[in-house]
Amino acid sequence: MACAMALLAVGLPARGQEAVIGAFEESYALEAVGNYRQAAAVLNRVYQSDSYEINLRLGWLNFQAGSMEESMNFYSRAITLKPYGIEARFGFVLPLSAMGRWDEVAEQYRRILETDSQNTLANYRMGLILYNRGQFERAETHLEKVVNLYPFDYDSLLLFAWIKFQLGKTREARILFNKVLMHSPGDPSALEGLSLIK
Repeated sequence: MACAMALLAVGLPARGQEAVIGAFEESYALEAVGNYRQAAAVLNRVYQSDSYEINLRLGWLNFQAGSMEESMNFYSRAITLKPYGIEARFGFVLPLSAMGRWDEVAEQYRRILETDSQNTLANYRMGLILYNRGQFERAETHLEKVVNLYPFDYDSLLLFAWIKFQLGKTREARILFNKVLMHSPGDPSALEGLSLIK
């Protein structure tokens, strides 16, 4: 409790904090109507380089506005401020993905998994990247974690089934494709997979 109070004491003066909260509120209203640039401009008026929250939000708003370099700059600053946090890294992959910078995307997922090895979203997406690169054994490791945590998740089951198929583990692939059909009867990808298994 004393630590929390100390953190509050070193924060902004009440008037400055009210201005920041007001700017966030206004930025949410502008975002809701699709005015991302103006939403970012409102936050820029109260910008503080050492504010994780403002940098994170500006990363998102600039991404939404199509300003990928600006988005990456703000997300990068947020990561520097909170290096063990993962939300800014998940944000950072948005502009990287939009720009097709897949090695850097994979690096961000790797860093997330260093902090949170069971993170299902990072494991799934890393598995998908590896699958698309033909690195099926490495992809299998990531998807196995996801399916162990979410045994009936459609996307994970389907990707895991295709990974097993690509590895020649057809018995396991058949079981997984059938589980996909339980989740989504008539799923064309699962049916295609089953048709390829002799």
